[in-house]
Amino acid sequence: DHSWNENFDQLCVFKTQHGHCNVSTNDEGNKSLGMWVSTQRKSYKENALSSDRIQQLNSIGFVWDLCNHSCENEICSAVKG
Repeated sequence: DHSWNENFDQLCVFKTQHGHCNVSTNDEGNKSLGMWVSTQRKSYKENALSSDRIQQLNSIGFVWDLCNHSCENEICSAVKG
């Protein structure tokens, strides 16, 4: 739980700096955070994420499915290929 909260706090800082929560695993400066974000999406799809954590992530505008998220930034374009 402690490490989850630490990562969540890091994600909040990332969002403040970048305006979104879509951390790329290719981002050298945020690689571990990107992996954590990816793990949260995977856990969500597998119904393995607690409702408390889902609510916390929703509260900061977390995007669960990048492929279905209509956005103009390069991350979505890269994911869609």
